[in-house]
Amino acid sequence: MPLGDSITGSPGCWRSLLWNQLQNAGYTDIDFVGTLNAQHCALTHDADNEGHGGFQATATADQNLLPGWLATTKPDIVVMHFGTNDVWSSIAPDTILAAYTKLVGQMRASNPAMKVLVAQLIPINPSSCAECAARTVAFNQRIPAWAQGITTAQSPVTVVDQWTGFDSATDTNDGVHPNASGDAKIAARWYPALSALLTPGDPGDPGDPGSGGCSAAFRAVSVWQGGYQGEVTVTNTSSTAISSWAVALALPTGTQLTQVWNGALTGTTVRNAGWNGTVPGGQSTTFGFLASTSAAGTPSATATCSAS
Repeated sequence: MPLGDSITGSPGCWRSLLWNQLQNAGYTDIDFVGTLNAQHCALTHDADNEGHGGFQATATADQNLLPGWLATTKPDIVVMHFGTNDVWSSIAPDTILAAYTKLVGQMRASNPAMKVLVAQLIPINPSSCAECAARTVAFNQRIPAWAQGITTAQSPVTVVDQWTGFDSATDTNDGVHPNASGDAKIAARWYPALSALLTPGDPGDPGDPGSGGCSAAFRAVSVWQGGYQGEVTVTNTSSTAISSWAVALALPTGTQLTQVWNGALTGTTVRNAGWNGTVPGGQSTTFGFLASTSAAGTPSATATCSAS
């Protein structure tokens, strides 16, 4: 169950990247659950979630909303990024953590062996809240000790650092909600903690729908003052053909894509064109782009590939 506010659910496209990354790694016998199912992300995925825009963790606990969601969906694992609206509203960290404790208690009442992944919140810096950035830092500092105090062998609570390496200036659209590069970073942070709780299927089975995986490698073709030409090689890392791919590009601060060929650009995610989505096992295709940049030194980009 992905649990949280609009960062998780509106549209929360990190969930689509995470779902496809799990599928491609062979974790195919999984089910994202939730009473919400908005489909606003380009990658096909299991969109069930409990990402309620505008909700506070404290109000959700006070109003006892979670038990009904749990009874409907019966999760084994909860992936929780919750509390941004509480921090924005200047609710004290002690009060938010008390709500966390109540929510975990409700999770365990639903499933005594519940596994809980709790995020240290992504940084926010909305124009209407000058103190939100510092409040988020202060709250995040309290989470590890809280988690250590509440974790049990049967129902572990694991802290996932979503703060480090996330830049509210370049990884959000508005200082709060993640853009494509932000979604890629969030999914990348959830993946190792979540996959550690799962048992993969056999990724070599030709009948396995998650057997198609891909990798992406970036190189700078040519560089000039204020810009460069880049190329990304997408490789099918499985033995069976994939029919579509998407590459999320995490770019340095001050870098912006201005043109893409052999692919379709949305934000900083490039998806296959109509003619190069199908890639046989072990084969590769490429797309190119132009970028403007104020960053010094050799151009760099982190390319994360998802395939289906």
